[in-house]
Amino acid sequence: MSSSSAVISNNVPDAIPNQPERCVIILNEALPAGKAVNAAAVIALTVGQRHPMLVGAPLIDADNMEYPGLIPIGIPVLSAPAQTLNTLSDRCRQQGLDQVIFPLEGQATNDYAGFCQAVRALPSGEIQLLGIAIIGNKKAVRKLTARCALFG
Repeated sequence: MSSSSAVISNNVPDAIPNQPERCVIILNEALPAGKAVNAAAVIALTVGQRHPMLVGAPLIDADNMEYPGLIPIGIPVLSAPAQTLNTLSDRCRQQGLDQVIFPLEGQATNDYAGFCQAVRALPSGEIQLLGIAIIGNKKAVRKLTARCALFG
């Protein structure tokens, strides 16, 4: 799926902190490198859209050329088994943490409308995740992801 069309994020505006302290992406440990990079990129794009305050000040080089700012708090990319991703998603909902999910169907089509229909047909408990970003309080996010390994 194209990187602009494969992410679903929670519709929980009240759960989005004013200033997130931590952002982590967790990918399915079975993903091959190319699919993992795609999933992480699509998830990160949506995180940036949902949390524009995470973008840092512009970068300026010695020639005074300006480049867009990057996230100053970093984004660790971790890995976990498929079932753990679903468990993390459930816990995010329970704890009011913001999340961005990347379902399996996101890499099965280039048709966003078809992707949305495929996800709409699935109960929450049956959505298979390839990746998830968790954004929020540093302590809560670390506690939730402590058992996840660094990806790769």
